[in-house]
Amino acid sequence: MCSAASSADPADLATLSQLDETTLLDVLSRRFHCDQIYSYIGDILVAINPFKYLPLYEKSESEKYKSCSKDSLPPHIYAVADRAYRSMLGRLATGPKNQCIVISGESGAGKTESTKLLLRQIMELCKGNSQLERQILQVNPLLEAFGNAQTVMNDNSSRFGKYIQLRFHSTAVKGAKINEYLLEKSRVVHQDEGEKNFHIFYYMFAGISAADQEVYGLLEPKFYRYLNHKYGSDEIIQQWSKKYHEVCNALDMVGFLEQELVDMMTILAGILSLGNILFEPQDTGILKVMDQSKGWLKAAASQFGVEQEDLLKCLICTMAVTRGESIQRYHTKQQAEDARDSIAKVAYGRVFGWIVSKINQLLAPKEEMDIVELLEIGILDIFGFENFAVNRYEQMCINLANEQLQYFFNHHIFLMQQDEYRQEGIEWELITFKDNKPILNLFLAKPLGVFSLLDEQTAFPQATDKTFVDKLNNAFKGNPHFKIGRSHNLVFTIVHYAGKVQYNASGFLEKNRDTIPASIRGLFINSITPLLSVLFTATVSRTGTLMAHQRPKLSQKKARQL
Repeated sequence: MCSAASSADPADLATLSQLDETTLLDVLSRRFHCDQIYSYIGDILVAINPFKYLPLYEKSESEKYKSCSKDSLPPHIYAVADRAYRSMLGRLATGPKNQCIVISGESGAGKTESTKLLLRQIMELCKGNSQLERQILQVNPLLEAFGNAQTVMNDNSSRFGKYIQLRFHSTAVKGAKINEYLLEKSRVVHQDEGEKNFHIFYYMFAGISAADQEVYGLLEPKFYRYLNHKYGSDEIIQQWSKKYHEVCNALDMVGFLEQELVDMMTILAGILSLGNILFEPQDTGILKVMDQSKGWLKAAASQFGVEQEDLLKCLICTMAVTRGESIQRYHTKQQAEDARDSIAKVAYGRVFGWIVSKINQLLAPKEEMDIVELLEIGILDIFGFENFAVNRYEQMCINLANEQLQYFFNHHIFLMQQDEYRQEGIEWELITFKDNKPILNLFLAKPLGVFSLLDEQTAFPQATDKTFVDKLNNAFKGNPHFKIGRSHNLVFTIVHYAGKVQYNASGFLEKNRDTIPASIRGLFINSITPLLSVLFTATVSRTGTLMAHQRPKLSQKKARQL
């Protein structure tokens, strides 16, 4: 219920006479219970997920927040979009200037939805109603299908980070580019209790026809190990079917070809079949595929467009060349299973990277735009801080990204602002804040940071996850931000800016290596499935995006002639 106190609360919390954590939380709580989910703290917009429908995003609301002053209307994400757009065009205090909107928060806080709302409003402000604007709006649901999944915290959690660059000339959008980071590829082969694989696998089963299911070589979803042999209720399957058709429409709208969709779904089916291949040793000690999974080997080879014997060879042995001689080294059962899962993770990662690369090609500014200077609005949507019952390598990477974001906020809001006051001779009271630089040093210092030690251990053939944890315990004993695990399990605790997180180091070395059998690249390059060949021929960027062929820049002389 709304109280008299809540109606008197300011929309901008920076104007509160008493500014401390307790007061901020009290005011935010009162505003939230009045369905006022947005509040300002200076230039920052705080958004609290209402987990229900609110009439805040209708066409009339969108119109209201066009060219509005900050204080004339209640706080809203549309106001952030408007301010970024007008600042970029130079309609506010500064001249034309590139802008960046950073979206951060815990998992489930509403970052994905906020990104979509910002994009929608910025496209509305362009007023062009062009094909390009409609294509840009299709990008997010497309990336959600392939990059989001259900976690214990959130039914639609982004399992990758993205930076969307919108490029403008005058008032119109002329192109867009996506940069993606840290796709959680391990989710393809393993999900903890209460979690699911990436959405697209479930959408695919729910949406394709029986005839297409046969074309892709798919059986019932309950047969697949990578889906934990689970599916969904009739009601959820109906929703997934609708989502599948939305994904197909989005692919079509953005400009993907029908054959590319067929190839992509065939590769996804191949990944699922691959996960069902199990191994057992023969009397000779060499592994063979278990009788009950021979059909899955045949299916995976067919879906990947390669020979069955060649795929099996990549799984059960490694070829090494010594002094011009080829030597076969046979895998243990564990090594074969690791090879199988590595292939699945890399194949899915390359599909995702290809989708991003293809989007970037299709949405790139036209060639004639090379001769003009384009302005930009960037939107950074990165995973929220995560602390689950079991936290793994992926959570550590995600939480490090959040530590770096927190450091940026501290530096930008406190240190830079105080430097500005000092330079202008303004009297101010020193603001104390929690500096998380020591936590960043714990992770990133060289040669004795968590990641330096992890890289060092990854390079040693005899190192294990246990030797890595032992190294950490020796290196950081007494560090206030590191706690040694009490049990003999492979655990350690980091005291982050947002609280303590215990990490389970099982699988850290394998995930950090992120390797695939050397022979698999050659095998897939020669695949008769055209897309798979493209995926493994392409160069991959540091973040996982497939590198498209770059159009050569026009020379200054040629630009002047044009």
